[in-house]
Amino acid sequence: MNIDEMYMNMARRESRVAGEAGEVPVGALIVHPEKGILGKAHNQVEMLNDATAHAEVLAITQACSALGDWRLEDCTLYVTKEPCPMCAGAIVFSRVKRVVWGVSDPRRGGESVFGILRSSNLVHQVECLEGLMEEECRDELRAFFRELRANARDKRDAED
Repeated sequence: MNIDEMYMNMARRESRVAGEAGEVPVGALIVHPEKGILGKAHNQVEMLNDATAHAEVLAITQACSALGDWRLEDCTLYVTKEPCPMCAGAIVFSRVKRVVWGVSDPRRGGESVFGILRSSNLVHQVECLEGLMEEECRDELRAFFRELRANARDKRDAED
């Protein structure tokens, strides 16, 4: 197992925490090459009633606090699902050096749809590694949404 896989597995653990709490199972981890893990988080949108409480944003906040700087220039963000446009913007403006994600989001992806992470129109461009442990990350998301749909179906059936 290489270093990227090790950290992605840690992000996957965060995603499972989110899923168990009824949140979309996305986990994120920010790592500095010398200082190690500066932030780790999972989605908490429902729990906090906050549309911005995505794993990436929460991990960025923790990492900036731990580093004592809003610039995360030497850091890598590991996330189980491609960042959305909001998170991609936060990644660019916090100067994260590199983003590694598991499963891409071909409908709402901040990079694959909107090209935010590598845009030459913004103040910073981010190195991207896509598809690390993609199958495992995709399976977690699919299982979560399959269960969510089944529960909704069961609830409708019980009401009939």
